[in-house]
Amino acid sequence: MLFIKSSGVWIIFVILAIINGIIRNQYIAPRFGDYAGHVISSVILIALIFVVTFFFIRHIRVTAFKELLYIGTFWLILTIIFEFVFGHYVVGHPWERLFADYNILTGRLWSLVLLNNLLAPIICGKIIRSRQRT
Repeated sequence: MLFIKSSGVWIIFVILAIINGIIRNQYIAPRFGDYAGHVISSVILIALIFVVTFFFIRHIRVTAFKELLYIGTFWLILTIIFEFVFGHYVVGHPWERLFADYNILTGRLWSLVLLNNLLAPIICGKIIRSRQRT
């Protein structure tokens, strides 16, 4: 049941990412430039995913590290698969462009979004546990 609920939350992430990308392309990048638009939208997406994750973890009341790690790993794998399948076969991006988004050394921040997907459940679980103790 946990993975079904986690899948539903991940779909929310996809919807938020698509909306975020539309806003980046239509409003942020034209005003601030492509790279600044990339950075701004990446930070916004990371924040949105973290907030949704916090409410999800609080709602399901899972705070065990192992389960939180499973959720984060599940989201990470789903996101990578989706990024390559959707990006290449639906949007039509070449493989080189998709792989280029993973190069943090060139200023691409997609790896931080993935890291957030992996670690947000663990961090949120820790925050929730610490709040329950007080």
